[in-house]
Amino acid sequence: MTEPVTARLREMRWWDIDRVLGLEKELFPEDAWSRGMFWSELAHARGPGATRRYLVAENADGRMVGYAGVACSGDLADIQTIAVARDQWGTGLGGLLLTELLKAATAFECAEVMLECRIDNIRAQKLYERFGFEAIGFRRGYYQPGNVDALVMRLTDPATSVQGTEING
Repeated sequence: MTEPVTARLREMRWWDIDRVLGLEKELFPEDAWSRGMFWSELAHARGPGATRRYLVAENADGRMVGYAGVACSGDLADIQTIAVARDQWGTGLGGLLLTELLKAATAFECAEVMLECRIDNIRAQKLYERFGFEAIGFRRGYYQPGNVDALVMRLTDPATSVQGTEING
């Protein structure tokens, strides 16, 4: 059994991008985000008009072990990414990151949260289902260049989901 999560979460900043890209390429080799994509997201994460919330997770030694982000528009939030280092799987870190994104969606006054998940990523699907997300459709060939389908999932009322969720599951 993997030890429970002990990572510290904090706001992602531009100086984290290189370390995030390292983990991104390790976990998502076929469809990793680019440096420009992260820069673009972080450009909307601060200030009075912020519409994004991005976090990084670091262990006690300062190693980046995860990151996550959410984008909000009107009353709709979209989970952009959640990534957890393989040696941290089963610790509850994915749930902790998701909880913080749902808190951000609630703070942005979003009524619904959407996400896309690789159809072959059963581990992630089970995490989202634990938080109350429901499958509502597919996006064929969404993940490129591998041409992997995405499962589209939706959560209504993120505030309620966060209150009733056990993080270390």
